[in-house]
Amino acid sequence: MLFLFLYLKRRLNSFYEVHYNPFKFLATLAIFLLTLYSCGDSKDFAEPLPDVVDFNFHVRPILVQNCYLCHGPDATSRKAGLRLDTYEGAIAALKEEGHAIVPGNASKSKLIYRINHSAPDQIMPPPESNYKLTDREKSLLEKWIDQGAEWKDHWAFIKPETNESSFEAKTIDILIDQKLQQKGLLKMPEANKNSLIRRVSYLLTGLPPLPNDVEKFVADNSPNAYNQMVNKYLESPAFGERWARHWMDLVRYAETKGHEFDYQITGAYKYRDYLIRAFNNDVPYNQFLKEHLAGDLIDQRVDKETGVLESQLGTTFYAMGEGKHSPVDIKQEEATYIDNLIDVTSKTFQGLTVSCAKCHDHKFDPISAADYYAFYGIMESSRLGPIADITKETKQTAKEINDLKRYMKKMIGGKWSKLPIKTLAEKPEEKLAAINTTNYKSIGDFRGLDFDGWLTKGLAFGNQTTLGDPIMDRTSKNLERLDKGRASSKTYRKGLFGVLQSPNFILEKDFIGVKARGEHSSIRIIIDNFQMIQNPIYGELEHKIKDQNWKNYVFDISPWKGHKAYIEILPGEFKGHNYELSNQAFIESEYAIAFDSVWPSEIEHTTPILQQQKINFANLKISPKSVNQLNTALKNSHLHTRFPEIKAVKDSIKNLTQNLKANGFFYGFSEGIAINSPIFNRGNHNDLSEDEIPRSFLSALPLGEIPFQSKGSGRLELAEAMLNKENPLTARVMANRIWHHLFGKGIVETVDNFGLQGNLPSNPELLDYLAVNFQKNGWSIKKLIREIVSSDTFKRSTIRSEELSKKDPNNDYLASFPVRRIEAEAIRDGILVATENLDSTMYGPPVKTYLTEFMQGRGRPYESGPLDGARRRSIYQEVRRNFLDPMMVTFDRPIPFSTFGKRNITNVPAQSLTLMNDPFISEQAASMATKLQAQINLSFEDKVEWIYARTFSRKPTLEELQKARQFFSQLKKLQSKNENEKSIEIAIWKDFCHSIFNLKEFIYLI
Repeated sequence: MLFLFLYLKRRLNSFYEVHYNPFKFLATLAIFLLTLYSCGDSKDFAEPLPDVVDFNFHVRPILVQNCYLCHGPDATSRKAGLRLDTYEGAIAALKEEGHAIVPGNASKSKLIYRINHSAPDQIMPPPESNYKLTDREKSLLEKWIDQGAEWKDHWAFIKPETNESSFEAKTIDILIDQKLQQKGLLKMPEANKNSLIRRVSYLLTGLPPLPNDVEKFVADNSPNAYNQMVNKYLESPAFGERWARHWMDLVRYAETKGHEFDYQITGAYKYRDYLIRAFNNDVPYNQFLKEHLAGDLIDQRVDKETGVLESQLGTTFYAMGEGKHSPVDIKQEEATYIDNLIDVTSKTFQGLTVSCAKCHDHKFDPISAADYYAFYGIMESSRLGPIADITKETKQTAKEINDLKRYMKKMIGGKWSKLPIKTLAEKPEEKLAAINTTNYKSIGDFRGLDFDGWLTKGLAFGNQTTLGDPIMDRTSKNLERLDKGRASSKTYRKGLFGVLQSPNFILEKDFIGVKARGEHSSIRIIIDNFQMIQNPIYGELEHKIKDQNWKNYVFDISPWKGHKAYIEILPGEFKGHNYELSNQAFIESEYAIAFDSVWPSEIEHTTPILQQQKINFANLKISPKSVNQLNTALKNSHLHTRFPEIKAVKDSIKNLTQNLKANGFFYGFSEGIAINSPIFNRGNHNDLSEDEIPRSFLSALPLGEIPFQSKGSGRLELAEAMLNKENPLTARVMANRIWHHLFGKGIVETVDNFGLQGNLPSNPELLDYLAVNFQKNGWSIKKLIREIVSSDTFKRSTIRSEELSKKDPNNDYLASFPVRRIEAEAIRDGILVATENLDSTMYGPPVKTYLTEFMQGRGRPYESGPLDGARRRSIYQEVRRNFLDPMMVTFDRPIPFSTFGKRNITNVPAQSLTLMNDPFISEQAASMATKLQAQINLSFEDKVEWIYARTFSRKPTLEELQKARQFFSQLKKLQSKNENEKSIEIAIWKDFCHSIFNLKEFIYLI
């Protein structure tokens, strides 16, 4: 300051000697002083300016909140041609001359000029925006520009790196303590052992510790006592139940579709059970992610205990969205459905709000509309429907049967091929017959060798048509004939699941026809991926097949001309949109056509070129024409008919077929045909851009601009891009979610939004360390949890000093452990544990919702579940969208419509009223009192201790014992003298237990 004063004096003396003018002198002095104090960093701010202003943590948040709406990524809303979300745009020449930012010179930067201006038509942000920069924000921008205006990519898009060593027990504490020292915060001491075991038990399993476990831990003074306790809860089956429920919030888990009739989602609970097993088995997160996005496309992970193919179950999360059975515009319904898939997928796995780019480029994040529609094509190319829940053994059995069938054909073809009969060989010069398609168009012909480009899912249809299959005479056991070609779901046997689906096509004619026969089966026209086919609008898009004679099934699709569609042929039926498969169900089909007026008199058959290339007589891979010729030769005894070996093969196939079974069904994703979507201009599905956007990952991330090459959806490529080692988001987002569930708040508080409008990380070095270590540890969720809960930071007391509350009111830097309320499920489950009523049975169909008289409306189930939920854990209670459990909703379980990585934490009167008046809680209090009275030789103090041990995991204090006596005494005076003593005792203890459930300590971790 002295230097500046002397410099000023010297300059002013010089000025005075040459241009003496007292008014000019005073004006110059005032301007200089004003500049000195406005541009310097000596202002007395609540938090001093940093020595080095960081673009990501100091500058970008200012620009995002105040400037990006008009000067951000979205070109459609950009004003004055100024772009402040890129370095090139910020330093570019302005139309009004000059540059918004001149690195190293704030005084020449128009940005600084405009934010300090006072005129309404010049100041930025403009008054009508209701944004206004603080003096500190202005000073940060000035200092940053003067320091060179260093630009950086958004912090979340920079690959995480750490200098900290892996597996250092104190690394988390070192990084936390560094922040505490920077902020001048004094950390709190370790919590007592009762609090620690209750904290660990609830956060790892969602259940309170049992009294015996508490006593054992408190009495154990060995150095490994805490770690052993942590490992016990990590290995508890309840761990998977707890952490599966966290994940269910992300994927909007529900067992019904909501809307008008709240239709059931087939097999939703199987996905819930899959999650529990995955968390208990510590399935690596990279595998877990891949199973969710493309579990049907990878080698199936097999559950060791059940043998169930697990990976395909992961795709059920795609089916968890809401659904209407009669939308007026099914293209709009598809757009809404896919938008929800994009929203859930991008938030859950990448922490980004990609759906904000549906109508235009993202207003804040570097996510373009092209990125959104690249995702759209991925989802549009996938198909939703029932999938059989089968085991590895079932899949292996099907393979063995196929091998036996090939062996049988090879045996017959091999013997016949050695005979000098003219009919044996295909004529290589055979030409394709010309098809008269003026009055119809072939969509699929199954009379040849294969399914004519149609897709098969499941086991029922096998891997080829019935063409050439040997048919034995039941009496003589000799070969009677070769079967004609058709698609048949009883290739193995009836009642087996499988689906035959056509490629996508555009509806151009008035009718679709399918020649078929069967029992308890269905043919459906899926238009714009619409699944919930039903009258009054869409009933004609489905035919129930219940005739074993061949029939021509006609669909009038004239109202939907111009829409994309595919045909689906499958055994089984949809009843109330719930898929069911009878043991006698089967369906067979010869072909599918499209036509305009009447069914063609003749559907010509030809052998496609690809099928001709596959013809191999030695394996009985032959054309329909050759089958007819061979059958004629058989009938005329020109060929061998006796194949004694075949009988044994047939018997083996029959025996193996009995082992082909499914453990029910679930809805999930399977592959369709690749579709590249155009951009919907302004999000309007009726206004399409000319160019189609190739399916790809987000352009701002590694591998983001490489188009997917798969002929299907590209979901596997999407998963691999997310898991690419250069992707900065995947590990960070999941590590942050785990931290959030353990501390009640993420290092990035906006756990579902790592974009520019999300919160900055409170400790970026710690988040990067956790993300890097997470990957180095094989993406193990349990290892990361173990490291976090073993830290001193996690063990701290919840006590907060007055100074700490003042300096860090939100406990961002964790000088103490956050006081937090336990979730709705943990409150209910904790009551069941405290009353010793919890049924710990795992897995299986959900317990039906208990319906109160106030829960009315369409879709209301005919049957109510039990009040106590069969005493099962909350995760096993049914989640009906239109009839959500009132207690769960009251205590902030999210409504399942999108991703909720962070639940709301409210404190409203309804919660206290629920704890006081809910009949379930009252019933459990009565049960607890009855069990208490059954205890023998317990004093009053012993009884209170018995209750406290089960509800608070500790003993009561002397003051609490005294208050309990007073409570008991007062209630006893209110009891009728006509009642017997035992009834009075139970009633009072019931009220006492009920009051305990209402205390904050019961529903909070303190």
